[in-house]
Amino acid sequence: MELYQVRAFVAVARIGNVTKAAEALCVTQPAVTGQLKSLEQSLGVALFDRSSGRLTLTRAGELLLPKAEALLAASGELSAIARQLQGELTGRVDFGLPSEPADFLRLGEMATRVHAALPLVELRSRSHSSLQLLDLIRAGTITAGYFIGPHPPRDLQSLSLRSVTYRIAVPLRMAAAHQMGGWRALAELPWIDGLDDSHIHQLMGALFERQGLAPRVVMQVEETSGLDAYVRAGSGCALLREEVAVRGVEHNDWMVWGQAQLDAELYFVTSLEGACDPLTVALTSLVRGVWDR
Repeated sequence: MELYQVRAFVAVARIGNVTKAAEALCVTQPAVTGQLKSLEQSLGVALFDRSSGRLTLTRAGELLLPKAEALLAASGELSAIARQLQGELTGRVDFGLPSEPADFLRLGEMATRVHAALPLVELRSRSHSSLQLLDLIRAGTITAGYFIGPHPPRDLQSLSLRSVTYRIAVPLRMAAAHQMGGWRALAELPWIDGLDDSHIHQLMGALFERQGLAPRVVMQVEETSGLDAYVRAGSGCALLREEVAVRGVEHNDWMVWGQAQLDAELYFVTSLEGACDPLTVALTSLVRGVWDR
């Protein structure tokens, strides 16, 4: 039994899909499949039931998953203690971000604090869609990240940083049309949305599902931090952070629809097994310092 096989087992069990787990682990799908089969042969039990065409944990898999997670956590703790014995914290932090402006996420202040407190640590940040970011953290491919959602993600360690409210922005040229009806008329207007696994798409879907409706999406964009530009140009409606939406109304760029809003939270997220790693603990403390003011 090898540690990488255990890591593949945990990743597939958490994500529930071999292809997505392989992407999160940065290996090929056949490699993950082979690692699972080798682990099952080594343990002498089947970890997954594949008979129904869907990948589900067997009873043995359910019982062994907590042990596998504990093994990965112990491995991370062992590495962390070794680094402590060597002296100052070193290494690389891969930090995942939602598609939001750097100023809103306070990335400049975080980078300054990390460079000052952890001079031997390399900080790398990259934007990911929300669901992909969570999968990458679950798989241990990235150290930590910021996640926006109405609830903290399952199976992960999370720290709430601030509340985030979203409002509906409607282009000025569509203002008369939207005033003729309620939610149904609003849903029939053209909408600019994020990709399916983005936080904007998840939030907007939840907002309209409450009304038993779905918005008429005419365009999906990867960089949701620029949705305001599409509304300003009159391309369609969009879900914008409240401070952005209100500022646009003040500048006569668009109008905000009624009192409808959606409340979410910005979370700092790490994996459960990595939460005790000294480098992650230090990073968590620095992030807390950025937002506790």
